[in-house]
Amino acid sequence: MAKKVVILGAGYAGLVCALELNKLTTAQEVEIILVNKHDYHQLVTQLHEPAVGAKEQKDVTVSINSILGAKKIKFVQDVVVSIDKAAQEVTLEHNKLSYDYLVVALGSETEYFGIPGLKEYSFTLKSVNQANRIREHIEDCLKSYNQDKKDSKLTFVVGGAGFTGIELVGELADMLPKLAAQYNVPKDKIKLINVEAAPMILPGFDEELVAIAKKSLEARGVKFIIGTPVVQVEPGVVHLKTGDTISSDTMIWTGGVRGIPVVAESGFQTEPRGRAKVDEYMRALDEKNVWIIGDSCFVLAPNGRPYPPTAQISTQMGENAAVNIYSSMKHIKLEKFNPVLLGAVASLGRKEAIGSLGKKMKATGWLAYRVKDASKYRYLAKIGALLKS
Repeated sequence: MAKKVVILGAGYAGLVCALELNKLTTAQEVEIILVNKHDYHQLVTQLHEPAVGAKEQKDVTVSINSILGAKKIKFVQDVVVSIDKAAQEVTLEHNKLSYDYLVVALGSETEYFGIPGLKEYSFTLKSVNQANRIREHIEDCLKSYNQDKKDSKLTFVVGGAGFTGIELVGELADMLPKLAAQYNVPKDKIKLINVEAAPMILPGFDEELVAIAKKSLEARGVKFIIGTPVVQVEPGVVHLKTGDTISSDTMIWTGGVRGIPVVAESGFQTEPRGRAKVDEYMRALDEKNVWIIGDSCFVLAPNGRPYPPTAQISTQMGENAAVNIYSSMKHIKLEKFNPVLLGAVASLGRKEAIGSLGKKMKATGWLAYRVKDASKYRYLAKIGALLKS
């Protein structure tokens, strides 16, 4: 009788896991069920582009059914409510699913660090719908400025200077002047501010590349406030730990992630931010048939720091989980998660980027922009290769 594998989430980790497991097994061996709340896969590494109108929703989403085609993967569009480990059952909003093996790849949600007003009065960038809301809000601010002349409508604050924050700032730096011209707003009135609690932007990047990125963005009008936490957000006002305030109708928060609540609520062991602890095979601790991958889990790299929540890491987690589920079914040795880090690239807007390609090679400017395109589509290429196999 075929084993039933239920995969929760069709982000990079979950989708690659499903496709890889499909390649490794036959229909007689396994029934694969992929659950996702949307009927599309989101290219979350590109959400900063529709957020400023540089791309449309259709450019950053891919139909799940078009990806799966005729493969032996059943897609269920539904929302996960709870997981019963003892009964080996997942409760959805409209259904229940039993499983022999479970993969939890539900992603993450925004971490607000208990900052008063931050959740209520800021935008976040973790989905296409959120990107669309940011774009609409920015356009509304520019449209209405000439009616009331409120400077706060032309002051845009991005909290957090990691990958997402800096890539969004880069897009805004390029697009806001164009939008200002479109809506007949004085360009010199626009302020773009990036606030970061840590002492530097883009943690993990080479200091030389960080300096290049900062210089490029500052040349396009970005003001950085580094080493200064946000302590409160009110309508129209961002409060900083220094006691200073920023009058702004737009606060976009990219400052951290935490685990989806259903993981901790279902009894899995988690770290303080609610991300699941896993063993070296990506299995939930003390569980032999549950894998937790992608942004839903917490894994330390050899340097003692957690692996970053990137598509590059997530796709490799998906591959590893698929291999180990197959190995468990066949009662053969499991494979430890040991990702190959291919470098990292951060977009700085329409025409610039920085990148580190391995330990020795660095790239900036137009070269890195071309590398960036290849890097971001590498994950789709991986999915495409699995589709053909």
